[in-house]
Amino acid sequence: MLATGDLLEVGRTASVIVAALFPIVNPLGGAPIFLTLTASTSSATREVLARRVALNGFVILLVSLFVGTRILGFFGISVGVMQVGGGLLLSSAAWNLLRRDEPVEPRASAPWSATQIATAAFYPLTLPLTVGPGSISVAVTLGANAPASALPAFGLVLAALLGTGGIALSVYLSYSFAERLARLLGAAGTNVFLRLSSFILLCLGIQIMWNGVTALVPTLPLPR
Repeated sequence: MLATGDLLEVGRTASVIVAALFPIVNPLGGAPIFLTLTASTSSATREVLARRVALNGFVILLVSLFVGTRILGFFGISVGVMQVGGGLLLSSAAWNLLRRDEPVEPRASAPWSATQIATAAFYPLTLPLTVGPGSISVAVTLGANAPASALPAFGLVLAALLGTGGIALSVYLSYSFAERLARLLGAAGTNVFLRLSSFILLCLGIQIMWNGVTALVPTLPLPR
């Protein structure tokens, strides 16, 4: 059992995880993008996709927190390289969204197969649009600093579950209510919101790439 002081520390650590990840995951800004990419399916399928994206994001963030540094080390990949590659991927996805001329309004179409749902739920809906390189690198950094915490191992696990669970819940709620938000904003308002969200996503991708470049430049060998 955890002491009262440990429980307070668990709450504080979980709050730090949510505060660090929520602005980068940005589920509210991702809602119109989610709706655009799922406009050809039904509301019921969109609900399934929202649950799967939330679950995928939860697993990715949790794995990044606990074993992210080890996975990168195993493949010999630095955080800087991951940020450059991930930033390029995120920027490309955001640029494609900015160039879309299709309406955001949901439209009737053939139902998606189970394979289509599983594939789209992971890419591109979870990675890189929801839990992308920015949130993964932040989670890896938080995990690397976890040993310095005064919490016991069980407390760290509980804090990580609560923090990443809170992020996953916010993603699910934002995406499952995306269609209602679109009705509230109207077609014009939703398209404006989509363009703004896509532009912010593009800027975020460039910023992540720039962070990686600035981390890698000092490691370059100097000419003799």
